[in-house]
Amino acid sequence: MIEIAPHIHLDEREISESFIQASGPGGQNVNKVASAVLLRYDLLNASGIPWEVKVRASRIAGSRLTQAGEIVIQAQRHRTQERNRADALERLIGILKAAVEPPRPRIATRPTRASQVRRVDAKSRRGAVKKDRRSPGMDD
Repeated sequence: MIEIAPHIHLDEREISESFIQASGPGGQNVNKVASAVLLRYDLLNASGIPWEVKVRASRIAGSRLTQAGEIVIQAQRHRTQERNRADALERLIGILKAAVEPPRPRIATRPTRASQVRRVDAKSRRGAVKKDRRSPGMDD
């Protein structure tokens, strides 16, 4: 069990890893060794994670979330399989830790009087520039 936050744990048995060949340059060794890691974590069926955290994690995961509700992380930054496994696990934990803390509610604010005046001035200046560009026969 990996602790994400108090009372929220990640069960390592729910994580599946497969190893693939990394893309890109690597010399003679790249065609022989499967050093890249494809980590899969079934977020929707995960136990020990509250529903609100799952919803926020799915939003944070973005395109790494499949339609079946799995987070898929591919790690191939490092040359060794062990370091790529650790990197993929760190990224998964990072997504879940970011999802644990709820977003701060937005506080509505009003524009200041000075900013309103600046906006109107900029609009009138822009209108004057466009008016100067008109052909002479278009006077009103």
